[in-house]
Amino acid sequence: MPSHALVTFIRSTFRSVWALELLLLLANEGSRNWSHAELVAALRASDLIVARALNELAAAGLVLVEQDMRVRFAPSSDNLREMTLLAEELYARAPDKVRRIIVSAGTDGLTAFSDAFRIRKD
Repeated sequence: MPSHALVTFIRSTFRSVWALELLLLLANEGSRNWSHAELVAALRASDLIVARALNELAAAGLVLVEQDMRVRFAPSSDNLREMTLLAEELYARAPDKVRRIIVSAGTDGLTAFSDAFRIRKD
């Protein structure tokens, strides 16, 4: 069972499995700087998916976008580095569990929105 901190990290950091896959690719390559085109090719994803994921990961303090638009894994804290490692370990052991955590984070907002329009008997 993953820790509450790890579940919170996964839910708040990754809007899609693509974003997690992108982060793990960058993390496993250490200090390598990647171009956008290289990331699209490595993940076999669209430009849009990679761009969105990079924006999210940069905002979360997990990647650094250099002036020449090359990207590398550069967590802004040791805690983020550790959470990335734990997320990678959990994803390797239980990929479906991680996917469910990511998907459930996206549906929480939709559920709250739809609940606002639910007719209640009082």
